Amino acid sequence: MTARRAAAILILGGTLSWAHRLDEYLQATILSVDKNQLRAQMTLTPGVAVFPLVMADLDADQNGVISDIEQRAYAQRVLRDLSLTIDGRRVTPRLDSIRFPTVEAMKEGRGEIQLDFSADLPRGSGNRRLILDNHHQSRIAAYQVNCLVPSDPGLRIVAQNRNYWQSHYELDYIETGVRSDSALWKWRAGDGGWLGGVALLLLARFAMAWRQRGRAATVTAGWHRASTDGTLSSGPAAARPGGAGVAGDQLM
Repeated sequence: MTARRAAAILILGGTLSWAHRLDEYLQATILSVDKNQLRAQMTLTPGVAVFPLVMADLDADQNGVISDIEQRAYAQRVLRDLSLTIDGRRVTPRLDSIRFPTVEAMKEGRGEIQLDFSADLPRGSGNRRLILDNHHQSRIAAYQVNCLVPSDPGLRIVAQNRNYWQSHYELDYIETGVRSDSALWKWRAGDGGWLGGVALLLLARFAMAWRQRGRAATVTAGWHRASTDGTLSSGPAAARPGGAGVAGDQLM
């Protein structure tokens, strides 16, 4: 890791620790779509005011320590609170890895739980639609969802749509018969650094947008233009035809 990259990570990590609201449980999900698989990284950051509620759910034996067994059990509960479909067909997310902060860090509002999960996607072509619903801790949750631009030339993002709270997310994309380079999508245990690095950058953008949302009724940072009646709204310009998209595993 270069000194510049390390400094950037430190700066962005600091941004995340203070930018979200203290009375909400920020749940930011980043998706990466391949022809046969969906990969995702979910970062859950409890605010100081809601930490006791989250801790009660985490610490099953109430001993003040989150054991490995409790960590995995909680991660599985989070996945059970997700609903994931592709072209109307239900797919099951699979937990790949978990990373938990210290209890002290979460008490101070700077602890981030990170879950990496994936799901096998059925074969398809043409216009496709992926839908993600997140119902985890809905009473205190603040949801954010976004997708990386595919490196595969056979995949093209058409639109991202969300409801006002982003608990419901729809990704429309086109899949063609162009062959993908499997080396670009090599994914094995411990080889998720590219997603983690991009995830950190995107989460910083999530956090800044959410901070602005705390000041006004509508987010204006380009994430979504949602109406107060809860209808779906279009995603960023890069996700729409004619938008300023970027190539590779970059942000939408």
